[in-house]
Amino acid sequence: MKKLLLPLILLSLALPLVAKPKPLKVFILAGQSNMEGHAKIETFDYIGDDPATAPLLKKMRGPDGKLRVCDHVWISYFTGVGAANGEGTGKLTAGYGSRPKPDQDGGKIGPEFTFGLTMDEALKEPVLIIKTAWGGKSLHTDFRPPSAGPYQLTSFQEKNYPKQEGHGIPKDFEKWKADKAKETGVYYRLMIEHVKKVLGDVKRVCPSYDPAQGYELSGFIWLQGWNDMCDSHVYPNSSQPGGYDLYSELLAHFIRDVRKDLVAPKLPFVIGVMGVGGTKPNAGMTIFREAMTAPSLLPEFQGNVVAVQTAPFWSMELGAIDDKRGQVSQMRYYLDSKHKDHPNADGHMTDAEKQEYIKKFEADLISPQDIALWNRGASNAGYHYLGCAKTFALMGEAFAKANLSMMK
Repeated sequence: MKKLLLPLILLSLALPLVAKPKPLKVFILAGQSNMEGHAKIETFDYIGDDPATAPLLKKMRGPDGKLRVCDHVWISYFTGVGAANGEGTGKLTAGYGSRPKPDQDGGKIGPEFTFGLTMDEALKEPVLIIKTAWGGKSLHTDFRPPSAGPYQLTSFQEKNYPKQEGHGIPKDFEKWKADKAKETGVYYRLMIEHVKKVLGDVKRVCPSYDPAQGYELSGFIWLQGWNDMCDSHVYPNSSQPGGYDLYSELLAHFIRDVRKDLVAPKLPFVIGVMGVGGTKPNAGMTIFREAMTAPSLLPEFQGNVVAVQTAPFWSMELGAIDDKRGQVSQMRYYLDSKHKDHPNADGHMTDAEKQEYIKKFEADLISPQDIALWNRGASNAGYHYLGCAKTFALMGEAFAKANLSMMK
């Protein structure tokens, strides 16, 4: 008997061990227009101009120079305009940025592309990205989390809205309140519903998914803020320290509610902190950045919530050109408005004379080199990080690395 057992033991040791398939890693990306992503693919070459980011561009393209397609990363992107929401799915590649038609390549990227590339490089498991993003949405209303309760009027609104007069104040206060109640939390619910829909039938989005391996919710990335930062009625003391404390409170509620609704109590959460303007923010932007960062400092979120500053990824050289473009627009406004401190104060200039003046003003201010650099690296407005692919690529990579650090 013993003679028979020994060969059997040796044979079993020689057989290859079959590893149990590891669960699919699921990451949720959510927010407003900058999570959508407005960086045109045409600005990719600008990434290669900087020796520090040239290696990242190589990851974004295959050896043949074509856009890389991730064989082990899939994406479901839920977005839309108004009530016309829809979904785009497939293997991750460039083109899952802002999309006029949800199921069609929009020719742009957000942070999802390099986020997925970085995860694909770091993880042995397959990856699924569920992205939900819509332009122009606030946390105080559109993404308002359930535990924050119904929308509350601010002191400014309580004082001024019933009067129904003044800039930005609704003409019909009662209708405004009714509409606000209907709008509150709509996009939070759409986000959660879509995530649950995808997880309810993973194979629909990820055809190679094996139910036996299961999935694991591994991270949530939040990139939003512009609509809150610019709303002086909701944040009437925004220029003062603590002026955006309400945003911090709402974001803390948001993190708790997402974890509760997805039954993931320690889900790693990355906050992409507003970085428009780069390293030279104005006072209001500085205060807002502090408010976005604040939840990550709460004791309950230590080790599982990280705030990633995106300001270092802003292109200062493109930003300087954008400032010049802004001066040209401002001069055009001054000439049309007959501003007292500008050439057309008395309104004597004809349209042709104004155009000629602007043409010379712009030529003196913005050089041909500026124009060439702008066309190479930028494709949108400042509030969309200039539509610079280098910026969005660096953000996506940083979000992934922050998420990975919490997973460890």
